[in-house]
Amino acid sequence: MTWLFIDTNIVLDLLGRRQEYPAAAELFSRADRAQLELYVSSLTIANASFILGRQLDRLTTMRVLRDITLLVQLVDLSGKVVRLALNDDTFTDFEDALQYYSALESGSEAIITRK
Repeated sequence: MTWLFIDTNIVLDLLGRRQEYPAAAELFSRADRAQLELYVSSLTIANASFILGRQLDRLTTMRVLRDITLLVQLVDLSGKVVRLALNDDTFTDFEDALQYYSALESGSEAIITRK
């Protein structure tokens, strides 16, 4: 089975039902059929809560986030990951560094993201 780390933008594409990014729905559909194992950082859930909370009421936001956690493995945002990200000067975006080191910690084969 393929293990993929999913970046926040992909999760938001799915939860925001962004029609211009149908690949997100396909990824999660394949995970639901046990064809892929998906991993997301706990940071992604926090980020998604903040962004969706501006569009949806609190109860709906929490329900949607609970539902997504049924399809993914959550990766803890550990002190080790934070320290690695803080000390990596090759990243210009700290959140990207956190996601990268979270993906490494999860043992994922690839990171799925978009700009």
